[in-house]
Amino acid sequence: MKPLLGTLCLLRMLVPGGLGYARSLAQHRQEVADKRVTPRSLETCPQYHPMGSSPWPLQVYQWMSQISKKHAKMVTKHFLGMTYEMRPMYYLKISQPSDNPKKIIWMDCGIHAREWIAPAFCRWFVKEILQNYQGNPRIKRFLKNLDFCVLPVLNTDGYIYTWTIDRFWRIRSSHSNGTFGTDLNRNFNAPCCSIGASKDCQDLTCGTGPVSEPETRAVSSLIESKKKDILCYLTIHSYEQLILTPGYTKNKASNHDELIQIGQKAASALKTKHGTHYRVGPTIEMLYATSGSSRDWARDIGIPFSYTFELRDNGTYGCVLPEAQIQATCEEAKAVFSILDDVQKKYLSSNSAGKVTSTTVVLSLLMSFRSLF
Repeated sequence: MKPLLGTLCLLRMLVPGGLGYARSLAQHRQEVADKRVTPRSLETCPQYHPMGSSPWPLQVYQWMSQISKKHAKMVTKHFLGMTYEMRPMYYLKISQPSDNPKKIIWMDCGIHAREWIAPAFCRWFVKEILQNYQGNPRIKRFLKNLDFCVLPVLNTDGYIYTWTIDRFWRIRSSHSNGTFGTDLNRNFNAPCCSIGASKDCQDLTCGTGPVSEPETRAVSSLIESKKKDILCYLTIHSYEQLILTPGYTKNKASNHDELIQIGQKAASALKTKHGTHYRVGPTIEMLYATSGSSRDWARDIGIPFSYTFELRDNGTYGCVLPEAQIQATCEEAKAVFSILDDVQKKYLSSNSAGKVTSTTVVLSLLMSFRSLF
């Protein structure tokens, strides 16, 4: 085991509730773990919801079915694959019917099981689009040119594990090959199992090799098949209040400066809502060196814009952010719209340039043909 990873694993065993948690959080652990939600609207109330394999009435699967039925002209639910524990994975596609080709924005949430605010944001984001697209010119403009593919919970097995067994569980729940399961965000081919990952540290296990897990294979397969049309890859996490750009080593993305500029603009937009400060930069500068993350992999395969949003907070509650903060967190994280503004603007300008070039070529050919007579 690498010395740094060994230290991280040791600290995790010594610090109640895991590395980075405050003492007050550890004392609050049992109360949070025993909490159960009460029936409320799946579409309007800011709260956390379990998955389908639970006795509680508010479930993510149920919400996805309701959304796709209620907004059948705009939303379709798609099967993505099966998890390690043979649970289905679904994503929602939000698309306004159009005869014109459109680009895709990908968003996934909940790759780390205990980060409940992330799936909550994905659901809020879908609701925000569907409730406001008719009267909001900005969202109308998005849907004219873009389709949204949203995976509310990537780590389904781990997420259920946090609702039923251990609220602070981070990785996928299954134990295999003598390991503790797999951190799916260390399992993408970017490259997997090199730096910031290990095969014998519980919270950082990277799997047996690149894309060895069914969840990462399912996501990778879909993204690879559509990568020419995907403009932006957004993956939502918590916590630290960061907008992370690609960069798992000191070698930066080819469009690093542009990614930083767009990210800083989004951070400024985010701060105007509730005054929350987010920092912007590559993971190696903001946190630590990592490998196998979906964000870095997405940029490596040619998707031009790729970001990780690490939502609230800075450690007071950590991954057990109170439900009372969901609404404000989602409202400020709507700053992803700022990123989409820039992404769309760049796509439209390049698309227009292509059309102008094509028109110029056609006119030139016509003039040449005319000169023959």
